[in-house]
Amino acid sequence: MQEINVIEAVRQAMQEEMERDQDVFILGEDIGVRGGVFLATDGLLEAFGAHRVIDTPISESAIAGIALGAAMQGLRPIAEIEFADFIWPVFNQILGEASRIRYGTEGKLNAPLVLRAPYGGGIRGGLYHSQSPEAYFAHTPGLKVVAPSTPFDAKGLLKSAIRDNDPVVFLEHKKTYRLVKGNIPKEEYTIPIGKADVKIEGQDVTLVTYGLMLHHCVEAARILKEENVAVEVIDLRTLRPIDQDTVIRSVVKTGRALIVHEDTLALGIGAEISAILSEHVFDSLDAPIKRLAGPEVPAMPFSPTLESQFMINTEQIVKALKELTEY
Repeated sequence: MQEINVIEAVRQAMQEEMERDQDVFILGEDIGVRGGVFLATDGLLEAFGAHRVIDTPISESAIAGIALGAAMQGLRPIAEIEFADFIWPVFNQILGEASRIRYGTEGKLNAPLVLRAPYGGGIRGGLYHSQSPEAYFAHTPGLKVVAPSTPFDAKGLLKSAIRDNDPVVFLEHKKTYRLVKGNIPKEEYTIPIGKADVKIEGQDVTLVTYGLMLHHCVEAARILKEENVAVEVIDLRTLRPIDQDTVIRSVVKTGRALIVHEDTLALGIGAEISAILSEHVFDSLDAPIKRLAGPEVPAMPFSPTLESQFMINTEQIVKALKELTEY
């Protein structure tokens, strides 16, 4: 086993897949000479050369378009969007084209590309370096959307994403990059896309989350364990397709559900989970489904005081869980 952080897990996954498959290449802004703004691609230019580690102009639409064209020709591009806040120009190429290629050509073509993007707040990034765009992509049939929380999951899921024959939006919470560390095996492994992970087992209440919020949820579960409340913590890991079976099975057992995410509340991942539970396990519920999410404001504030109010914290999660268990 080796202990690494999330950014190193991402880098290892790309390096190992580039060594395994000559069709894999990466492209994006500052990924070559600089090694990426977060150093996720550090050393890859020296290892694989400029024909497989391609520095691009500052044009997200071009990055996505080149990746899509290359994927349709049989290559496996990994396109990096420097910050998820700048991902909007790729909508035509990814939502309008890549997601529809297999369906529109009756399976004659596919688009095996990965779109990597650091997302999320908590690093004083302000309006343009803090957004969480996952719901936009998770709404789109034909895409897979992955949001790992740990180094183990990041490496295993990124390997699976690179090998997948359909487009995958791979979202990496930038606050986890160096903050979150964990042990991963030195041996080869992958994690299947579309499979959630029960991080903590419990029988009193189900806590569903992903990304940075997982770590606050785990902390909240440990606090409540001292009060004899057993919280089951589910890390979705994949946001499309959602692992409905794991979530449903847990809520049938506990009778209570809290969904936590950093993104704003309305029309988000939490709303979809709530709908799934309402449709499938309504008769098993002992309390109303509860959501805890970011406030309905247009963007993350730059002010440290306001940003801390925007971000969900452990105390809020503990309070919401207590409200559910005491209902």
